[in-house]
Amino acid sequence: MAGTTPSSGARSVGLVTGGGRGIGLAIVRAWARRGVAAAVVDREAAGEAAVRSVCGDTPFAYYTEDVRDHARAGEIVADAVARLGRLDYLVLNAGITRDRVSWKMSEQEWDEVLGVNLKGAFNYVRAAAPGLRAQGSGSIVFVSSINGLRGKFGQTNYAASKAGMIGMARSLALELGPSGITVNVVAPGMVRTEMSAGLPAEVVERAISESALKRLAEPEDVAEVVSFLCGPMARHVTGTVLRVDGGQALAGETA
Repeated sequence: MAGTTPSSGARSVGLVTGGGRGIGLAIVRAWARRGVAAAVVDREAAGEAAVRSVCGDTPFAYYTEDVRDHARAGEIVADAVARLGRLDYLVLNAGITRDRVSWKMSEQEWDEVLGVNLKGAFNYVRAAAPGLRAQGSGSIVFVSSINGLRGKFGQTNYAASKAGMIGMARSLALELGPSGITVNVVAPGMVRTEMSAGLPAEVVERAISESALKRLAEPEDVAEVVSFLCGPMARHVTGTVLRVDGGQALAGETA
């Protein structure tokens, strides 16, 4: 059944891209608390130590790779299944920004963001889908953004990539649902991560002021929602975009 843990008593296994820090690392931590083994893909080798620390005695596999490499995605998924025994959950979290107004944005800045955020997500879905279909169960979660829903000045590349994830997820929900696989999206607002730490103070303060809760999300706030969507309580939830933004997007809706 979609979203359930293996009935045989075998340990559940999840794969998360961009899992070496921030939201991705928080997802690994949430899984470890539930005994879920993790396959982690991240472009930075330094993330392995953090993953090892949060996993403790829970098995994990770490891969230092560029998610844009289509062939390697297939090899990594196969290796993770061989090493950890199976694959139940797939979280597409890897993402970058290259912010600039559209009339000054370079082709490289466009291609890099769409390549990591959107093509990278497709690469791992394409690699994992056959096994999940054969298994007859599984959960896929895309980590998008409220800016993929509302747009954002200076982020045409990022917003387009995150909106594309939503369209991809809804299509996959239709394609994979008959095989017992759920596909959903979380759309965070601004989250307290290394990425947001590098933003100008006024940008962060604006996000806080937009939030109905008057604070930034912590990575754990997003991770717990992702963990829910991977678990048995969400077995009948698919094709859904769940905002995890503290009401930040409401500011534009009520202005």
